[in-house]
Parts: sequence; structure tokens; C-alpha cells
Amino acid sequence: MSNSELRDRLETSIQQHRDEYVALAKDIHAHPETGNNEYYASNLLTQLLEKHGFTVTLNVAGHETAFYAVKESGKPGPTIAYLAEYDALIDIGHACGHNIIGVTSIAAAIALGETLASTGGKVVVLGTPAEEGGLRGKGGPNGNVKARFVEHGFLKEVDVALMVHPAGKTRLSGPSLANNHLYFHFYGKPSHAGSSPHKGVNALDALVLLYNGISVLRQQLPDGIRVHGIITNGGQAPNVIPEYASAHYYIRAHTREEVLALEPRIRAIAEGVALATGTTVKIEHQVGPRDFNINHTLNDVLLEEFTAAGENVELKEKEGLGSTDAGDISHAVPTAHPYIKIGPDDLIGHTVAFREAANSTQGYDALVTGAQVLARTGLRLLTDAALLQAAKDEFAGRTAITQAA
Repeated sequence: MSNSELRDRLETSIQQHRDEYVALAKDIHAHPETGNNEYYASNLLTQLLEKHGFTVTLNVAGHETAFYAVKESGKPGPTIAYLAEYDALIDIGHACGHNIIGVTSIAAAIALGETLASTGGKVVVLGTPAEEGGLRGKGGPNGNVKARFVEHGFLKEVDVALMVHPAGKTRLSGPSLANNHLYFHFYGKPSHAGSSPHKGVNALDALVLLYNGISVLRQQLPDGIRVHGIITNGGQAPNVIPEYASAHYYIRAHTREEVLALEPRIRAIAEGVALATGTTVKIEHQVGPRDFNINHTLNDVLLEEFTAAGENVELKEKEGLGSTDAGDISHAVPTAHPYIKIGPDDLIGHTVAFREAANSTQGYDALVTGAQVLARTGLRLLTDAALLQAAKDEFAGRTAITQAA
């Protein structure tokens, strides 16, 4: 079968199953589950993969809702992985469009899997929960699940990893920020705030000083470094001196090294205010995602495929950066993490407007287009050895530079 015929087969497959894919994404949108609790979504996605000939392993990489799915040709060839996300945000639901992301990756994998008899190689789907950060509990440890897929060896045989993220504009893979979490717990002594305030030790006072100290530090930070957080517990009643107060902070920067260099300064503020207020402080550390390692070879292919699919690709660099644990994958294998338009140009993630766009006609049209682009990109990497080698050579070169630095 010629490459042209294989490309046509990809599109035919995706269009034939379009209604099923859209219904699945709608179902996941209607049943939002936070990180490490995505039992419903994980079950729906894995059932569909098994229906289309994938062998699925559940509860992998230390996370109950994670999965590994593979379809093999039995012939030599590359391994193309698709990254599936399916968690929702606390309280606001699928305001980052992961209902679209997971189904898009699976639709692309199913279509590409149908060509393996001609291409050789294999197709893998990594079901990665908790991209938005996990909750403590039986589901598994907090966040950064893709890093655990790397640690557990699921990327060792993968040649390239692909996914696409909903957005206000269609864009190629771009930079993202490395990110660590700090959880601060201040402990004081309770007392009646009206009759005996002098007998208490106010944990909230310490936390407020921490908040203000970090705010002052931010004035002295270089461009691109972000420190932001919330008070997660400020006491239980206004007439009781709080004996416990807590906060959760993110530290973001362009590289993991910058994040690690800043963390001691943040810790020093917490330790200082504890000393000043007579409280004690416990600081918990959680490693977040790495920065994203852009592969321009893959971006060039994606630009061609998005354009062929009728998408207007915004080439101007995006203002403002977030973090994604796809960054950890991008430091393990050549990875693409482009964006596809699902709403107005000024659409902002983690908002009600984004949640509604992720359940719109435009959003589901983007699911189908995104699946076609990812499937076609995967096909080119399976059948063009020179292209695949170029992506791998670029990755190896950037990895060597990073390690040397």
C-alpha cells in the first residue's frame, strides 16, 4: 500500500469513528475526575483501545488510573507513542480540555495502528493521569505522572511521543516552565483571641509574613521566574488564635536548575518567620514537571500537517508560559506538544469559558482534526527513516548540550 493510500486510510478510520470519539469526549467532559481519581475516564479509554486490538495494562507506573496500551505489527520498525491525558481541575471540571486530549491521542493511535501491517513497528498509548496535579490518597502520589512513566521504563523503546493540546490558537510545540511545589505547615498555640490573645502563638501571623516575604522577594527575581501560591488553611474561627495554618506554592522557571537554585531562598523566608513568631514550620517538597525540550524537526512536520488540514498556525511566540509534565517526556525522547484552536483567540485555560469550549462543536471538530494531524505525523515517522533520524539526532544534540551546561 502506497503512502498516499495509507494517509487516506488514516482519515477514513477517523471519520468512520468520528461520532464514537465525540460521544466519548462528551461523556468524559460530563464526568470530570480530578488527578489520580479518573477511574471512569480511564475505563472508557482502555475499553475502546482493547476493542481496536490494543493490549492494555492497567495500574502502571504507581498510579491506579494510569495505563499502557500497545499494538504491534510483528515486524521491525519504530515505536510511536501517543500521550493521553484525561484528568479535570478541582471544582471547575475540564477547563483545560483533557477530555479532548485523551480521545484525540487514542483516535490517532487507533488509526495509525490499522496501518501497521504495511509500515511495521508499533503504536503505544501512555495513559497519564494527574497532569494538573494529583490528590493525596489511594490514587497515587501527587502530580507529575509522566516523570514516573520515564522512571518505570515505559519510554525506553519509544522513538517519538506525540500529543496535541486544545487552545485559543493553533500553535507548534513551544517552551514551558519547570515547576516545583512547596507545602508550608505552620504550628502555633491556640488561645481565645478576645480574652487571652497573649497566651497564644498565631500560626496565621507566620503564614501572612511568609506570604508578604515571598511577595517582596518577587520584586528581585529575574524575568521568567514565577512564585505564586495560596493559603490552604488560615484557621477555623476568628475568635480563636490559629494553632495551624498552611500554604501551597509553585516555583516556576525556564529550567529545573533555576527552580532548584531559588528554593532555598523561599525556605529561608519560612524558617525566618517561624523564628520571628515563635511558631514551628514543616516544609514539604514535591518535584514538578521539567521544562519542555522543543524538537524543531517535529515542529516542521506538524506545521505541514496542520496546514494541510486547513489550520491557520500562529507562529508568533506565545505570551506567558505554564508548565506541563510532558516536559519530562520531552527530555526522554523526541516529543511534540502542539496546540489546536477550539475557541476564540483570547481563550484562557483553567476558566469556565475554556471548559465550555472543550464541550463545543468547534472543540470536537478540533478533536477530529488533531487526531488526523497526529496520525499523519506518526505515519511519516514510521515510513521515513531519514525524518525519524533527524528528529532523534536533534534530540540527542540538545540533550548533550543540556548535560554539558
